[in-house]
Order: sequence, then structure tokens, then C-alpha cells
Amino acid sequence: MGKTKTKNQKKARVAASRVAEETYSTVPHTFVFHRGQIGKNVAQLVADMRRVMEPFTARSLKVRKNNVLKDFVAVAGPLGITHFSIFTKTENTINMRLARLPKGPTLYFRVAKYTLSKDVVSSLKRHRMHEQQFSHHPLLVLNNFGIEGMHIKLMATMFQNMFPSINVHKLNLNSIKRCVLLNYDPVSQEVEFRHYSLKVVPVGMSRGVKKLMQEKFPNMSKLEDISELLMKGVNLSESEAEQDGDHNITELPQVYSGRGNMASQQSAVRLTEIGPRMTLQLVKISEGMGEGKVLYHSFISKTEEELQEMLKRKEARLKEKEERKRKQEQNIALKKDKRDQNKQKSLEGIKRKRQQEGQVSDDEVEDPGKPEGQAPAEESEDEAEYYRQAVGEEPDEDMFPGTKRKRGPGKSTNPFKKRKLSPGKGPPRDKKSFKSSDRGNKDGRKRFGDRKPLEGRNRFRKSEGGKKFGQKGGKGNRFAGQKKGDTGKKFGGQKTFKGRAVMKRQKGAGGKKDFKHKKGKS
Repeated sequence: MGKTKTKNQKKARVAASRVAEETYSTVPHTFVFHRGQIGKNVAQLVADMRRVMEPFTARSLKVRKNNVLKDFVAVAGPLGITHFSIFTKTENTINMRLARLPKGPTLYFRVAKYTLSKDVVSSLKRHRMHEQQFSHHPLLVLNNFGIEGMHIKLMATMFQNMFPSINVHKLNLNSIKRCVLLNYDPVSQEVEFRHYSLKVVPVGMSRGVKKLMQEKFPNMSKLEDISELLMKGVNLSESEAEQDGDHNITELPQVYSGRGNMASQQSAVRLTEIGPRMTLQLVKISEGMGEGKVLYHSFISKTEEELQEMLKRKEARLKEKEERKRKQEQNIALKKDKRDQNKQKSLEGIKRKRQQEGQVSDDEVEDPGKPEGQAPAEESEDEAEYYRQAVGEEPDEDMFPGTKRKRGPGKSTNPFKKRKLSPGKGPPRDKKSFKSSDRGNKDGRKRFGDRKPLEGRNRFRKSEGGKKFGQKGGKGNRFAGQKKGDTGKKFGGQKTFKGRAVMKRQKGAGGKKDFKHKKGKS
């Protein structure tokens, strides 16, 4: 069972994580991406450059076709991104832009030549490249950038700010596993970009002792004594017995990883190129994120008068832009005022229309807005008379107020529509009570209770005196207009119901005959 962590260990871990976060927020971070169509090889070059800038870069940054530069600038602030490395491709050249956020400057390079990491590694017999090398940032080495010139100094400053700065007194040598070399050629005005893997080996001992100190033990099957290995170093290849000189031998101030690399001892620093490899040529430098004034151009040189003329034209364009913006704001304000005026006119028109409609309707309905102090008009006797005719009683005194009810011309006092009577009929009779003796016996017609039910028929069917469908004969004859044998036939595909008693008698007596008759007839 493992030991539990003590309180001091927990505090030390928390403090270390806090220091790591503070350090991570202070170092520069870079986005490496492309714009437009670039092809497979340039896409691999972008991936290799992300590998160079690790761990302070977005290794799996996804770029879509509809993304614009403003999208990357918007997310750069919250993520702490300080630099952009943008690759583009045209029909003739490949270009790289280095931009400092948020206000520039922007450096434009033309990639004259490049070699991918896989091509560099495949050309070596034995390469040194593993994942632990990319857990720390590379060491930047600049060569020949001390030449006078504004663009040279600006280039050197840009490259230095893309990588974290180091403190020589507090630096841990074991964190240095890679090296980026930038060499400026003043003749061709090109920058050589190289990426190396770093290895430190002890010196001052024979090749045989070095071999013994390595992990792989040499083959001594052909040796008679171990002294032959220590003194002569036989059976060792040239790569294992690589010669070191004053150009790469130094004294280590700290203990370095690897066998025999002790402090205050001489060791040799060996570099192995792991790629990518690029040859860059500076084209121009501009202010801002590609939208400002051009500070330097390698192909176009202008005099002081031309520069002043350019500045004047730029100021004139800015003034025109401000003037257009001011006019647009004025036009927007005028349109808004005009829209409000039209809206107010429309509301006033609607209000007038409603007032006119209200004046017309005042002749038809009662006006509720009469002042209380005004004397009421004489009460019309039409309503009281109508109440007497409808109810048969005298109305109460407080039933009809003193306000006169207005009616339109030509309208009757009766609020209901009169029912139109057909010609030949008299006016409606007076209403009688429900229990009157002659109710249901109007016009001399028979009452419902006086009807006699037929034998074998439903008692709710019509009586013989009623009108029958298709009746042509005398009154009361149900089967008038029919043949003698068609008495029990169906009308419209259905048989006439005769009652249960009648059906039983017909079934016993003449049911079979009718069936045979139908069968023979068909």
C-alpha cells in the first residue's frame, strides 16, 4: 500500500501548479494556420510549424472555409494569443505572415524554399526525435541580425518575442531539448530557418569507455581482453566514434540528463536536424493587422515627397469616410423623423375616422356622456306603451329614466322585427295558457290522442287519415295505386314492416308461396 501524501507535499504541489499557471500566462502563444487553398504539402508544413512552436500553440486548431481573420482575433484575446503565423499560397509563391497582436506590426515573408520534417528525418541515418523533446519550448538562436537597418531590428524583435525569454541564472538545462536557428544572409537578404534536436555527451574519455557508459553494451566476442576495448576502441563504427572539437565542447554548469554528464565536466553538444527547413525572404512590413501604413518594402522604394503624397491621400480618404458616415447618420435620423410623422398622421386619421363613426352612431344609441347637471328630456311614451302591451301591467315609476332615448329616423318603437305573414293568413292570435282546453285543436284539426292505431302497426306511425307517400287513390287507402300482388313488396330495395303478428301469420300461411312466386318470376 502506497504512502499517503503529507500536508507539506500537498502545499508544494498547489504552489507549483499556481506558479505554472502564472508562468503559462506570461509566455507568448502563437496561432499557426492557413488562409485559402494551400494544398497537401503546405498543409503539412503548417503542421510542422505547429510542432516547432509547441507547447505554447494550438496543435489541433481547426480552420474552416468561412472563417475570417476577425474570428481568430476575437478568440485570441481570451486565450492569451500574442502572435499569428499565417500561410497562404498563390499560383507562383508561398507566403508567410507574422503578426503581433493586437496592434501589429505585420511582417510579410516569401517562402523561397522549404523542406518538410519527414523528408529531413528520412535523409538521416540515425535521427533523435521523441515526444519528450516537445514538452518544453525550443531555444532560439539568432545569427547576423546585428546589422544596421530598421527592418532587420524589427525582424529580430519579432522572432525574439515569439519564443519565451530565458533567465540564464535560473535556467534548468534539462528543459532545453530543441533549438531553433535563424540565420540572416546580408548578401541575398534571406533568412535561413532550421530546427534541431539537442544532445549532450561527455568528452575526455576513449570511445570504448563511452560505449560502456551507454545503454547498449558493445560486442566483445572477438577481443581477448577488455583493455583492448578501453585502449584501442576496436569494432566501433565511425558514427559511434564521432569526433568532437572546440566548436561544440563546453563545461556544464549543471548535471545534464545522460550518463557521464556531470557538473563542471566537459561535454559535447551535438545537434541533429529534425525539420522543417525554410528559406524566407522579407517582402514588406506594415502597421496594424495588415491594414496600416507600409513601413518597409523590399521591392518598392519611394522618395520623401511620394511618402508625403501618400499620407495626404490617406488622410483625404479618412476624411471622406468620416463625411460619408456623418451623412449616413443624418439620413438615418431624417428617415426616422419622417417615419414618426407618418405614423402620427396615420394615428390622427384613424382617430378622426372613429370620431365620425361615433357621431353617426350617437343618433342610434344612448349618449353616456351627458353632464349630471343637465335637465333630463321628456320621457317618451313609446317604451311605456310597449311595456303595457307586452306585459299587460303598468310599468314602475323608476323603470324608465328621464333621459330620452334617441332613435334614427324611420325606425319604429318596436325593438323586434315583425314577422312577415304569408298572404291569406290573419294576424297572430293572442297567446293562451299552456293548460287551455283547446290547445292542440286549432283550425279544427284532430288531436294526437284521437288517432286510432292500426292493427299490427307501430302506434307512433301516421294514421290512416294522414297523407301517404305516393298516394294516388282514395283517402284512407294505403295501397292505392299498387297492384294486387305487390302488397308485400319493398319500396326502393327495402320491405315494408308489417308488425310481428302479421309476419308470423304470413310465414305460416303464404310465406312459402310468395317465395316460390318470386323464384319462378326471377
